[in-house]
Amino acid sequence: MPNCSNYRVLILQGPLICRLAIVNSRAQVGVDVPLVRVEVHLSNGLPGMSNVGLPEAAVKESKDRVRGALLNSRLEFPTRRITVNLAPADLPKEGGRFDLPIALGILAASGQLPPDALQQYECLAELALGGELRKVHGVIPAALACREAGRKLLVAQDNAAEAALVKDLDLYAGEHLLQICRHLQSRDGDGALPLVQQCLPRGQYADTLDLADVRGQHHAKRALEIAAAGAHNLLLIGPPGTGKTMLASRLPTIMPPLSEAEAMASAAVASVSRQGIDLKHWGIRAFRAPHHTASAVALVGGGGQPRPGEISLAHNGVLFLDELPEFDRRVLEVLREPLESGRITISRAARQAEFPAEFQLVAAMNPCPCGYLGDSGRTCACTLEQVRRYRARVSGPLLDRIDIQIEVPRIPYQELRGESREEGSAQVRERVNQARERQLHRADKANAALSSREMERYCALSDSDYRLLEQFMQHLNLSPRAYHRILKVARTIADLAASESIQTPHLTEAISYRALDRGGKH
Repeated sequence: MPNCSNYRVLILQGPLICRLAIVNSRAQVGVDVPLVRVEVHLSNGLPGMSNVGLPEAAVKESKDRVRGALLNSRLEFPTRRITVNLAPADLPKEGGRFDLPIALGILAASGQLPPDALQQYECLAELALGGELRKVHGVIPAALACREAGRKLLVAQDNAAEAALVKDLDLYAGEHLLQICRHLQSRDGDGALPLVQQCLPRGQYADTLDLADVRGQHHAKRALEIAAAGAHNLLLIGPPGTGKTMLASRLPTIMPPLSEAEAMASAAVASVSRQGIDLKHWGIRAFRAPHHTASAVALVGGGGQPRPGEISLAHNGVLFLDELPEFDRRVLEVLREPLESGRITISRAARQAEFPAEFQLVAAMNPCPCGYLGDSGRTCACTLEQVRRYRARVSGPLLDRIDIQIEVPRIPYQELRGESREEGSAQVRERVNQARERQLHRADKANAALSSREMERYCALSDSDYRLLEQFMQHLNLSPRAYHRILKVARTIADLAASESIQTPHLTEAISYRALDRGGKH
């Protein structure tokens, strides 16, 4: 009588042999994918099927999908009492991802599949009534966990390309339940599914996005380079049409390339979202630009079944907020915690989900309601009180968390007509990469993420420079957080200059990037 980890035979009173089959699968809680053991038990009793283990509506409905898929695939649906337990029982289960493991468990428990066929596999797929396999969300985190567990993964064919992004994984994909059954029954390779190959290269930025397209604005480009080198948050302030959006959209093209771990972490967030992964552009830094009418839920995530928001979809990339003061103030305030922690926790009555949110914030705003304060080509019609109220829409604590605040003025028309070639993204990215390598070698992190203790070690100033910074802080009554931001930016400027220590020119340049602290132009 067989006795193994995923199949046991027990003798009960009466002629019926009661069987228990266990199939491995994965639930989804945020970007976490805890192991779920799908236990299928056949016993005497009134024929029927019940799902237990905190199944939600879509999981409860799986009994009808599974029954239809088995019968329409010319497989036997046992006329016995079928109990499906999704363990652990205290973990909520949702979606159609458990259809395939439930169906395979029934086939194994009823003797239609070999007793040891499922021991080394994990399964994720929804079933159509005709037996076709349909894709599910969150395949990449499940594939990563499956690889760590040392098991093989069975998915729908439509999920194959996405799951294949995970290296060193034994991955099999099918279009129909019968293909999966033939694969599991195969002993000599006849009928077995081919191993899915991992061969999809990383995407590239669009050729249309290059820093050379932005004419003039050398001061703003310098700030963009510093922001990319040190992972600093950036605020662009200027009249309409001066190139703020063009500059922001080209920031990812000069940022260091993602490491393998960062690329997979970003892909995992996109995988669990309803939007899915753009396989043509996977592995490059995300650029998310939500409209200013976006709600707090759209920005940070949430809903009845928590999903990642824009800040998580921008993980390891750029979150661009254009027309910053036009966002609802309560929406902007929810950014403060993830800007510091790099994570967002969404709590609901029955569950809690955590998503990564290590994004680089780039924002743009006009200097006043009409947009032309300080513009050499247009006259501003706003009063000082209107300007004050407009800028007050962005709170001081949020501005404190933005390292670089730079003015983007209107450029002369002569520069627009000029034929001189501007410096391209490739040249700037080379300098940025060198500066970031110095930071990683020194502290194993970007300068924007330095702790207070690390700043004392790596951002030391001379006595005269400390006095200079103290005078600036006292004159503008800045917070300790702003003080630390200035030091971090100065450290990045020194890294771009390949300097071992922060010099006076580095500090004074960092101080100059606090436009709103200085009051802007009046």
